[in-house]
Amino acid sequence: MEFAELILTPKLDGVVLHGPFMKPVDGTLCITGHHLILSSRKEGEEEELWLLHHNVDAIVRKPNGELGGSLVIKCKDFRIIQLDINSPEEFVKVATSIERLASLEEPTLRYPFFYRPMYPILEDGWTAFRPETEFSQLVTSQADEWRFSYINKDFSVCPTYPSIVVVPKSVDDETIIVAANFREGGRFPVLSYRHEGGSVLMRSSQPMTGPSSRRCKEDERLINSVLGPGKRGYIIDTRTQTLAQTAKSRGGGFELEAHYPQWRRVNKPIERHHVLLDSLAKLMEGCNDSLSTMDRWLSRLESSNWMSHIKDTLNCACLVAQCLDQEGASVLVHGSEGMDATLLVTSLAQVILNPDCRTVRGLEALVEREWLQAGHPFPIRHARSCYAPTGGISGRGKSQAPTFLLFLDCVNQIHQQFPCSFEFSIHLLILLFEHSYSSQFGTFLGTCEADRVRLKLADRTVSLWSYLNRPDVLQSFLNPMYDPNNRVIWPSVAPMSLTLWSELYLRWVVDQTPQQEAWRTITELREHDKELRLKATRLRRQLADLEKEAIEAGILTPSMLPQPQEVLPPPVSAEVA
Repeated sequence: MEFAELILTPKLDGVVLHGPFMKPVDGTLCITGHHLILSSRKEGEEEELWLLHHNVDAIVRKPNGELGGSLVIKCKDFRIIQLDINSPEEFVKVATSIERLASLEEPTLRYPFFYRPMYPILEDGWTAFRPETEFSQLVTSQADEWRFSYINKDFSVCPTYPSIVVVPKSVDDETIIVAANFREGGRFPVLSYRHEGGSVLMRSSQPMTGPSSRRCKEDERLINSVLGPGKRGYIIDTRTQTLAQTAKSRGGGFELEAHYPQWRRVNKPIERHHVLLDSLAKLMEGCNDSLSTMDRWLSRLESSNWMSHIKDTLNCACLVAQCLDQEGASVLVHGSEGMDATLLVTSLAQVILNPDCRTVRGLEALVEREWLQAGHPFPIRHARSCYAPTGGISGRGKSQAPTFLLFLDCVNQIHQQFPCSFEFSIHLLILLFEHSYSSQFGTFLGTCEADRVRLKLADRTVSLWSYLNRPDVLQSFLNPMYDPNNRVIWPSVAPMSLTLWSELYLRWVVDQTPQQEAWRTITELREHDKELRLKATRLRRQLADLEKEAIEAGILTPSMLPQPQEVLPPPVSAEVA
């Protein structure tokens, strides 16, 4: 199929663009196979719009008879723009063209397969975070406990798992195959994270116990193999007890304590799929209503329940972290399929426990390991966002969900409470949000590793990590207030501790320029401070060399030099305390 077949009007003059924080732009509209481009026709004006068709979430037609009409384009990054077209025929053609191009489902027709970077690739992001490198130290240092398993190298045991997983060394592959057949979608328990005290975090899907409470001794053996003598563990189920019980009638279920006596099962429910998306839609509806009163705004924020979802998610993640760190107990997390709320909890628990996950590279590795390689189906969950109408072929359905956005928002909440403990700024989180929905990079294409291998993404597209890890790019996402904190950080989930992420949800409604300028000033001051410290260090070294030469020449004696004063330890910051 040629893109030209879908484009009824490739170029049109006299289109007026209305966008956030900009004057109306009278320009020329160009529709390409992947972009909507509008450039000003006036000399001296540099206003220009480049919008990926895949970023379009919904289009609202507002015809105006013989005067043409207006197209309101609502984007997945929450931006809303309007195009005024003065011809009725061209109005329909432009609207139809954008709708066709925005709804293409074939992944190989999307921009990442056509994008060619204008910079050299310094690091191949496709191979930067493979399981062999991420878990190499663990498998080497704990050689008696863990091993790499290649049982899923052809993706036949579990279609949504990567080709390499980390499993207990005491469990053979035959046992794993039987255990996989007992778990929904073949998602058997695998290692997610090993805490410094030896407790481990695993994830899986629900067991297929069914109405008859079927058991699987191989599954029991696999799970019990991570517990030491006399040790107990926790199974955190992200569903309500009612939903878990209902799942049994459909062939699913949960672990019965009679068959898993060393494990205590706890239900910590987190909403999934369309419930989260409906909540986000209500939130953005309130954010875009700039004329509402204070009472109306607060009422809309509360009724959206988005902040409640953040609280529930952080509560669950903190419980998992507490079990691992304070009780030294191992934890297995699962819901039903194990591809949404499960990954949300396991990844957040690592942000709380593991200081490496609070660095830029650590966050990249976490997203790669716990979301991409773990099989979160980004193309399905992000096919539609909050502006798409409910139902219909082009509307949002029960398979779409902003689960990854909820993860990023929870990380933002922790970042707000511990602003000096993260190497990256919140702008990196916003970047990940944008690219997970629409991007020139292939990182978030494909529903799982098997899908990415089939599409040959590593050969045909560029990784987001290859771009982000370039020194000149990475510098703009660093946190100038970063002070490495190797301790566990415990976020507060009290209502007054959680705030709306205004830098994301209100960025197209409230001008963020003052905040951005303040951060630039802080960054400049921090860089200036670093330069002064480096100069002071060099001067101290030069002075020490001069003193040494003077003593050797007999000009000075050690007793003539000033004696060092007692140096008090620096005060402990409130954050670390």
